[in-house]
Amino acid sequence: MALAAKAVVLAFVLATIRDVDAAGAVFDRIRDLIEGTLGWFYFLVVGVNVLACLFLVCSPFGRIRLGDDASRPEFRTSSWLAMLFSAGIGIGLLFFSIAEPLFYFDISQSAGYPNNPVADLAGAVALDEPRAVHAMRVAYFHWGIHGWSVYVVVGLCLAYFGFRKKLPLTLRSALYPLVGERIYGPIGHLVDLLAVFGGVFGIATSLGLGASQMATGLDVLFGVEPGVATQVWLIAAISLAATLSAVSGVSRGIRVLSEWNIRVSIVLLGCFLMLGPFTWLAGFIASSLAEYLWHLVPMSLWIAEEPRYAAWQNVWTIFYWGWWISWAPFVGTFIARISRGRTLREFILGVMFVPAGLALLWFGIFGGNAIHLELNAPGGIGTAGIMELVRDTHYEAALYATIDRMSDIDWLAWAMSATATLLLVTWFVTSSDSGTLVITTLLSMGDPHPPRRFRIVWGLGIGVVAAVLLLTDGLQALQTAAIAAALPVSVVLLFMIAGLIRSLARER
Repeated sequence: MALAAKAVVLAFVLATIRDVDAAGAVFDRIRDLIEGTLGWFYFLVVGVNVLACLFLVCSPFGRIRLGDDASRPEFRTSSWLAMLFSAGIGIGLLFFSIAEPLFYFDISQSAGYPNNPVADLAGAVALDEPRAVHAMRVAYFHWGIHGWSVYVVVGLCLAYFGFRKKLPLTLRSALYPLVGERIYGPIGHLVDLLAVFGGVFGIATSLGLGASQMATGLDVLFGVEPGVATQVWLIAAISLAATLSAVSGVSRGIRVLSEWNIRVSIVLLGCFLMLGPFTWLAGFIASSLAEYLWHLVPMSLWIAEEPRYAAWQNVWTIFYWGWWISWAPFVGTFIARISRGRTLREFILGVMFVPAGLALLWFGIFGGNAIHLELNAPGGIGTAGIMELVRDTHYEAALYATIDRMSDIDWLAWAMSATATLLLVTWFVTSSDSGTLVITTLLSMGDPHPPRRFRIVWGLGIGVVAAVLLLTDGLQALQTAAIAAALPVSVVLLFMIAGLIRSLARER
């Protein structure tokens, strides 16, 4: 299967770089078809995942261990949560936590559709605090429990069948209650290839997109030209570091880096809290969280019919649901790999609610500071310059612009920018090394300690894919392909839920 995976990846890269525009057009048509006719299906799949998690955590099945009855967790809880957070969404928080809330706060419709239909329908159509609360509510919706429920289902299925039923730690094992020994045939190979495909291109896309933000950080700190050459060098350095971390294994490289990520994150969060309007932020986060929880069910069921609102929902909500689903196989596999010995209830509560809660707090503090700066800009509301960067799609620069406007002390702003850039690097390394470990685990039929040569080849190979597509301007096509790949994965997810519940019922 390793040869087939390499062939698929190579064929895709060659086809994309041969004619980037044609490849992009093909993937855009596929994406338009999915968004225009099957967007409701993504809503259904994510909703079923949430309901399945809530059912399992409240059921008697929650006491079952992911392993033998006498097994206990391999990692202490703090290390486990640190790895969950770093591998799951760590890097996305720095990229989107300021840009996304400001986009929803804006009323310019610069993208050609309403910036925030949720706020518009609620009557919050002015740049004021009520609209800011609705902006954060939407960001919470996209980064909250819905996305993490997808990771829970994949990780829970793999950990249960891998550690308790002694099947390979691969996606195919979750289908065993439905197809039996046929998981070792073409069906199983196809399912695992889908997971490898999503993992490679998901990580490569993140490396390419994130390199632009790191390059912006180096420009702010040292005046380095943030061009393509700098970004390629950054991808090379991160890929090398991630490969070394993956070779050293989970207990050493990945665990240590994840724990340091959390420590540095706390320092950066503390700076934003101390320099920001603490009292205002506390009230703003509480109001936004209350709005999110109160409207959680209606937002989960709302499918826009008006064309301009549907355009927004396709670009944002359906994109996010597809992105979470496309990442689920490799993130879920990594979560399963580090969760042996925990109970189902502990697993679901830890994976679904703790990282989501931390993500919402992060968005509230970072995005809240940026919104407060725009609300209180000396030149009038919306003139701080951060929202203008978002309007011009310079998402990667919004973080550094916010830091620059938060402090008049040059050395402090520089230190905060340096901390943010360091955090970008370490989060990218932990996302990449965990992804490399997962891909090689899948290609080794679930071996939790895959051969080192596999980790080296695939760790460096992902970096090469990202660099080549960055040089040929093919990252956008790659991103669209990853979203399109979420469609077959979403079907597999439904079968995985059915297989898990069926097996749990038999066991009980």
